[in-house]
Amino acid sequence: RVHGAVSDDEVLKNGRHIVCAGYALYGSATMIVLSFGHGVQGFTLDQSIGEFILTTPNITIPPRGNIYSINESYTTYWDPALKAYIDDKKAIGKPGQKPYGARYIGSMVGDVHRTLTYGGIFIYPATK
Repeated sequence: RVHGAVSDDEVLKNGRHIVCAGYALYGSATMIVLSFGHGVQGFTLDQSIGEFILTTPNITIPPRGNIYSINESYTTYWDPALKAYIDDKKAIGKPGQKPYGARYIGSMVGDVHRTLTYGGIFIYPATK
């Protein structure tokens, strides 16, 4: 739209009509991860030319990871079923079962990106 105000009907759409989705990461590198409905593509900023370069095409979540990401400081407020699930991933009381490792940055984008890249579990649960 070149002129005039944008109406709510033009931007507030049902999720089935989504055009694209993505997120940006800032750290040792600047990355944008985007999907336009056909796969997920990762672009990293090349500071020498000032442009984003496709560096991670066709990102897929590995079928099984070994990391879980959740804010465990709220454990006492979780639903009992969630607590049991996380305890299972920690392999508590399960000799011979390799436990998942805990990684929680506290930045949802960073945690989700790690899960997307390496597999695993990201949970942002409700509290009572």
